[in-house]
Amino acid sequence: MLRLTGAHRKLADRLGDPVLRALAWSASAIAIVVLGALAYKVFALAGESFSRYGLGFIGGENWNPSQGTSGYGFGAADFLFGTAVTSFFALLIAAPLSVAIALFLTELAPRGTRRPVATLVELLAAIPSVVLGLWGIVVLSPVIGNTIEPALGSVLGWIPLFSGAPAPFGLFTAIVILTIMTVPIVSSITREVFSTVPTELREGALALGATRWEMVRMVMLPYARSGMVGAVILGLGRALGEAIAVTMVIGHTAGIHASLFATGDTLASRIASEYQGAATSLQISSLAYLAAILLVLALIVNAAARLIVRRTTVRLPAGLGGSS
Repeated sequence: MLRLTGAHRKLADRLGDPVLRALAWSASAIAIVVLGALAYKVFALAGESFSRYGLGFIGGENWNPSQGTSGYGFGAADFLFGTAVTSFFALLIAAPLSVAIALFLTELAPRGTRRPVATLVELLAAIPSVVLGLWGIVVLSPVIGNTIEPALGSVLGWIPLFSGAPAPFGLFTAIVILTIMTVPIVSSITREVFSTVPTELREGALALGATRWEMVRMVMLPYARSGMVGAVILGLGRALGEAIAVTMVIGHTAGIHASLFATGDTLASRIASEYQGAATSLQISSLAYLAAILLVLALIVNAAARLIVRRTTVRLPAGLGGSS
């Protein structure tokens, strides 16, 4: 093996540390500059719309880019509603599914099948969103419109969420697509959190006579609670920002409806579908205003997730009380 001695070692030591420090600082600075430039450009583009509508834009339900119509104007309420509904219900379905998958892979799956199953689950995250959207149009939407929604309507039609005429495209189809896209993220992080539970705690609970379910309920879930919440919040960030797949199946109709069978739209979907064809500077600025709202929401969600994960990392090693 080649050894550095004398002048060569001193030269390598003198150059290595400053070069490494410069590269690390440069990479961090580039990331900050890119984020700052992105935020600056988005907020600058949104200036005209903000000057005209102010914060009232957030609660405005009108979105009519046609200047020849008396209702001409822009507002974000319909898209905030669509974003909130699709993301919330997608996480409502994805969170328990992801926890179940993580528990299966860490506690129940035979050792030889854990890695293949985990790999297959994680591969869902690698599928391009446009491919999932196409699958949603060709395969999922007919099944939902012809089978699932009629069945839900016949049993739960008395609930406003499942009332109305079944349709292949709408909020419900977008929720299913977002669920499929969110599960790999939440399940992967949750599985890693479960793997940090000390073996002696799990084996100790079983040795004291606890069943496997009691061990999971009294040891693993309390220990991993903060990490699970962080995983769900990161999944929420994924659901909030998805555009292409949602655009292809949500119906692209602005509106606030009680039924999940109705069509709708989200912040990201409206930006993706309308920006290239925007006809006026005010329309472009209003779309940028939507992007600014989405950017702020994404930053808040990711910051919250980082704080929760950091709290888990710092406090969990002390024992079960650290996850409270």
